[in-house]
Amino acid sequence: MINSLFHRIICGVSRDMLNLLQLLRQHEIFSISSPLLFFTLLLIFFVALIRPAGKRKLILPPSPGKLPIIGNLHNLGRQPHRSLHVLAQRFGPLMSLRFGNVPVLVVSSADAACEIKKTHDLTFINGPKLSVTQKLLYDYKDVASAPYGEYWRQMRSICVLNLLSNKRVKSYQTIREEETALAMEYIKRYCSSGLPVNLTELFSATTNNVICRIALGRKYNEDKNKFKKLLSDFLELLGTPNVGDYLPWLAWVSHVNGFNAKVDKVAKELDQFLDGVIEEHVNRHNRHENDRRDFVDVLLETQKQETVGFPIERISIKALILDVFSAGTDTTYTVMEWAMTELLRHPKAMKELQKEIRKVSGGKSSISEDDLHNMHYLKAVIKETLRLHPPIPTLLPRVSSKDVKINGYDIVQGTQVVINAWAIGRDPSSWEKPEEFIPDRFLNNPIDFKGHHFELIPFGSGRRICPGMQLAMQINELY
Repeated sequence: MINSLFHRIICGVSRDMLNLLQLLRQHEIFSISSPLLFFTLLLIFFVALIRPAGKRKLILPPSPGKLPIIGNLHNLGRQPHRSLHVLAQRFGPLMSLRFGNVPVLVVSSADAACEIKKTHDLTFINGPKLSVTQKLLYDYKDVASAPYGEYWRQMRSICVLNLLSNKRVKSYQTIREEETALAMEYIKRYCSSGLPVNLTELFSATTNNVICRIALGRKYNEDKNKFKKLLSDFLELLGTPNVGDYLPWLAWVSHVNGFNAKVDKVAKELDQFLDGVIEEHVNRHNRHENDRRDFVDVLLETQKQETVGFPIERISIKALILDVFSAGTDTTYTVMEWAMTELLRHPKAMKELQKEIRKVSGGKSSISEDDLHNMHYLKAVIKETLRLHPPIPTLLPRVSSKDVKINGYDIVQGTQVVINAWAIGRDPSSWEKPEEFIPDRFLNNPIDFKGHHFELIPFGSGRRICPGMQLAMQINELY
């Protein structure tokens, strides 16, 4: 670097000196030995020293044209994962965009995702600071949005050990089987009456019931419609971008159109609901046995014992409960909905799955979780559904904590990274006939969704991989 700077200075001074000498000689202002020449050359040298070196030109990934002020926001469309996929087919698996003031990197291939989630995982370990997330998730106190560090590690450990470990997930088997049996009875009753069954509502209700019983200890049927609407609004707002996060000088728009008021309202109502849940547990006199405690019981006990090295505030407990619902309900039943849609579209796959169910059940009226390990075609159907329809198509965004090189391109600090899992699952360089629903591709295939194969990362990968993956898959496979 020093040699390069010295070379530029010398070249610059030499060029200036020669030009000046020629000019002075042409006009015969003074002779070569004139004292004025000495001071002139000294001044040129001084100016050359303080002249700022030219800024290195960044090598950015290819990019579509940008509009003034908004950048590429107009390119997103109503289904961003599809719009970004179309753009990536023109500009490549690493694509540079700009959302207002924010630089954005869009990743659309398995190799590029590996660079982000494995090679440079620590550089992209944190998510962006978004106003909606801050309000709804208690100022980033939950596991999903908390900054990487000791607090995040401890909160994640509490969730995994007390809710999402293999042992705990297995202990919820009775709950899952009971709720599944109730769903089957509902279907039989409606079908025998000749009435149609809304599978979306059934999947949603059943999943919510399972999560409520696991996390809160009981179903909240008396407030079913209110709670369902509140949770729906919460999830919708979490996925809605706030214009002020990308164009700060337009932040006032969210005040005028009522968006901020809606966020505040939902946040307040959720907070009141969660306070009621916690108070109900605090006031409960007859505690469950150790293996029958729900998640709130565990959190309150951890708070009382202070076993994590620092006090757990009530606000953290509420944030963790919200994580369980935001990650364990909508995303879970969405996979079931898509799986059933694809099976109805592909009668051959449906018949193959029915054949396997009859074989494994051995004449029993129902399938238990103990039978699932023998249902290989079912697992292939779920994998193929996750490939084509990941529950969060662009995963959770991340932010670069420093300047970094990715595949020869400069990614500057503060760049928001969007990994398009939907596009990766349809990449023809990774999948044969990528647009077709072919569960057989996963029979005798080592590719899995646990974060090690970047061709299939519906739950993410690396340190921030979804900790509830196993619980979600147990629910999906049983239903």
